[in-house]
Amino acid sequence: MGARGAVKIIFRGGDANTQLKHEEEYIDAFANPFPAATRGFVDDIIEPRQTRMRLCADLEMLANKEIKAPWKKHANMPL
Repeated sequence: MGARGAVKIIFRGGDANTQLKHEEEYIDAFANPFPAATRGFVDDIIEPRQTRMRLCADLEMLANKEIKAPWKKHANMPL
């Protein structure tokens, strides 16, 4: 959802000037990744031109990953 639609839902009934003011505040607060990154909700911010290189590097790193089943002390008894 875009900022304009979100502002129309959150701040109903305002005039055009207040809608624009709220839309700018919404864009500053929620429409960029930096506030989420500072709060720890996002691990890393990747620039669009680095996406392919980053995906290739991450997939290459995970290619040889071995997933081991956790050790279980007791087996499941067949009944």
